[in-house]
Amino acid sequence: MDMSKPCFFVGIGGSGMMPLAMILAARGASVAGSDRSLDQARLPAKFDYLRDLGIELFPQDGSGITSPDQIVIASAAIEPTVPDMIAAERLDCPRRTRAEMLADLFNASTMPIGVAGTSGKSTVTGMIGWILHALRRDPTVMNGAVMKNFATPNAAFASALVGGGDVFVSEVDESDGSIALFAPRIAVLNNVSLDHKSLDELNQLFGDFIAKSEIAVVNLDNEDGARLAGTLPANRVVGFALKADAEITATDIVEEPYGAHFQLVARGHDPVAVELQVPGRHNIANALAAIAACHAAGVSFDDAAVALGGFTGLRRRFELVGETNGIAVLDDFGHNPDKIAATLTTLHAFPGRLIVLFQPHGYGPLKTMRRELVAAFADGLKEDDVLILPDPAYYGGTVTREVTSADIVDDVKAAGRNASHIADRAEAADMIAGIARPGDRVVVMGARDDTLSALAGDILAKIAGHRESDRH
Repeated sequence: MDMSKPCFFVGIGGSGMMPLAMILAARGASVAGSDRSLDQARLPAKFDYLRDLGIELFPQDGSGITSPDQIVIASAAIEPTVPDMIAAERLDCPRRTRAEMLADLFNASTMPIGVAGTSGKSTVTGMIGWILHALRRDPTVMNGAVMKNFATPNAAFASALVGGGDVFVSEVDESDGSIALFAPRIAVLNNVSLDHKSLDELNQLFGDFIAKSEIAVVNLDNEDGARLAGTLPANRVVGFALKADAEITATDIVEEPYGAHFQLVARGHDPVAVELQVPGRHNIANALAAIAACHAAGVSFDDAAVALGGFTGLRRRFELVGETNGIAVLDDFGHNPDKIAATLTTLHAFPGRLIVLFQPHGYGPLKTMRRELVAAFADGLKEDDVLILPDPAYYGGTVTREVTSADIVDDVKAAGRNASHIADRAEAADMIAGIARPGDRVVVMGARDDTLSALAGDILAKIAGHRESDRH
């Protein structure tokens, strides 16, 4: 793409927009932007970080868009009535979507590795990025989550890594159909399950995506994924699985509260020991996907396994916020049925009651996934667990509120589980501090709202204060 034209990001603080802006700025482009959260004085540290990178920030009032030479990139959440978009229309600025800009960079690289699937793609992207970085392949990595390995006190929002090598690793998004823009040499398909689109649409998108690749790394434990893998020539597919017959699998699995270890078994290769600093069988599957993708890019199984042992995870992916008085508080991105089920299964591998605060990431997803969300909680929670739903995340604009948090709570209660609707998050935090007892695990779940991490920290502080007052 032409790096000489200035880029203006409308919604620059978004999880997909921010790392793209960081990559463009690091490659020498002039980057500026605006964000609703900036105007609302939410998460000031994030925007201070962008300023430190030389990115100029403006109110979302149209004042930052002043020239027809600016390329205006808007996030999917931006409506045409936003003043920045009106200004871009008036000046006839060229406009691109986030996905179009990212696909240009991705497709132009020598070794594009695309990670797709309903769940786990951010983690697999981070794992691949870390392995290749540790082995000095100097990759560029575009992620939708902060990669803790690359985060420092001066770079706390490390959702992108800018390298000078030939590899560009990116998660690719199916929710808006933009996955169709990407042409990977190596494609990873983690799974296919209900989230933003119907299964028929998802299968079409994912099938087309892996068909473009030279090598497709596919989860054969997933029924739809296995079927899609079967549409490709066998020499272009590397299957991985924990249960199904596959080229790459895991044996001798030992789960730990915050990690795991196992033997990676690849056909024609001696078993390789793998130690993970992230927990759960889903992360073992993620590790198989990442190692398989790196092997397809020329890395030995042994080197990949050793490097992966240094991977410390992503922010908001089963992240331990802290422990106080025998009570652990975790921050988790779980928001669709598969992610929620994986987190609950990982937690219930060890004893202790769960107190789950789940903030839905919009009214639309509640309507689309109502039955599956209820099933995930009804099946994944035990009798003494507690589920609390505040109202969904909402940042303005037009929404249809056909299904609410209260409806989900009613359905979960009808299934025999302990659930409450507490509209206000602060009230929910107070309630949790009041009922938490030693041995409990408190989990804050949800997506598209960076303030959930602060809420998890508040809950930890409230529990500590509550227990301290009990002693006096």
